[in-house]
Amino acid sequence: MQVLAASLASKEEWNLSKEEWKSKLSPESYYILREEGTERAFSSELNNEKRKGVFHCAGCDLPLFLSDKKFDSGTGWPSFWDPIQGSVATKVDFKLIVPRTEYHCSRCGGHQGHVFNDGPAPTGKRYCNNGLALRFVPE
Repeated sequence: MQVLAASLASKEEWNLSKEEWKSKLSPESYYILREEGTERAFSSELNNEKRKGVFHCAGCDLPLFLSDKKFDSGTGWPSFWDPIQGSVATKVDFKLIVPRTEYHCSRCGGHQGHVFNDGPAPTGKRYCNNGLALRFVPE
């Protein structure tokens, strides 16, 4: 299955106000997607999702990860070793003492999680995602 994020709707249509986002999302998803929060480890049902399908942004429905790129990192958050091309953008997060790389949905800017250099081959990356920032669509 090939999904190209760039072939989907433009970013401009997802420039919603704070009030519009609050009416669209649950309070918990709003906290993660719009305020860059983090859910408790092992709290997401998606951590154990094993079916074939696609993980979408819970904010704007952009496809972010294919299920065959998901792995059990043991961290308690859904983890992936490679996003769909063009689906995420990164920035450096200085909220903790050590800077981390944070990633967001490239269409709506919704916070997804952090990327680390301790993942499996072939990328060596671990995209550690908040489950509440995702919506799973089975194949």
